[in-house]
Amino acid sequence: MGCRFMSSVVYIRFYAELNDFLPFEKRQLTFTHFFSGHPTVKDLIESLGIPHTEVDLILVNGRSVDFTHRAADGEQISVYPIFEALDISPLLQVRPEPLRESRFVLDTHLGKLASYLRMLGFDTLYHNSYTDQELAEISVNERRILLTRDRGLLKRAVVNHGYLVRSEKGHQQVAEVLHRFDLFNAIDPFTRCMQCNELLSKVSKAEVKGQVPAKVEQVCDQFSCCPACNRIYWKGSHFKKMNEFIDRLRAERL
Repeated sequence: MGCRFMSSVVYIRFYAELNDFLPFEKRQLTFTHFFSGHPTVKDLIESLGIPHTEVDLILVNGRSVDFTHRAADGEQISVYPIFEALDISPLLQVRPEPLRESRFVLDTHLGKLASYLRMLGFDTLYHNSYTDQELAEISVNERRILLTRDRGLLKRAVVNHGYLVRSEKGHQQVAEVLHRFDLFNAIDPFTRCMQCNELLSKVSKAEVKGQVPAKVEQVCDQFSCCPACNRIYWKGSHFKKMNEFIDRLRAERL
């Protein structure tokens, strides 16, 4: 005689960009989900393909719960994304606390995005040799938002703050991140080394004499230097193009 397993059902809806992870027929609506046993809502949500790092608020029958809540038959579950641009501290959030200062660590596939974020002044760690374990540990230990194209990386239990970058091209990725974390007012361009991520220091023309091309010495008066790698920056021909790119990014907010 075979065993008969009893299944339970919840009625669940995901909001905003969390729908990106769902099949088309389950987007923007409440759907039934059958399950067995007593899974936590964290496990239930991730079984549907949504990394827990993308979630900031879960309501069960209208009451805020954390990831450890165990799903029960007949519950109504609403799942919301990260509210970086809105303070929902009166409600119980599923992560320890939001990161109001946006600092990032990026996986090995996002080198172009790392350069753009540094150009805009954001503290961004990137190295093409980081392992998944190292990325997760850096994110947790240094309280950095983990940006990745790897959904599985965001499902690691230790990671609290992360985001799956949807776009494939660097210039689209940086616009996506700016919108996602509402960072337009925090842009502080040309203040970090694009190689080392260190904050730049202003230096005099005399201090860089002989270290930059003679033509640059003739036409430029303002210089910055990276204290880590000694790379020198000035407003050359590339500066105008970078400024135009930043202006286009800012215009997208409007």
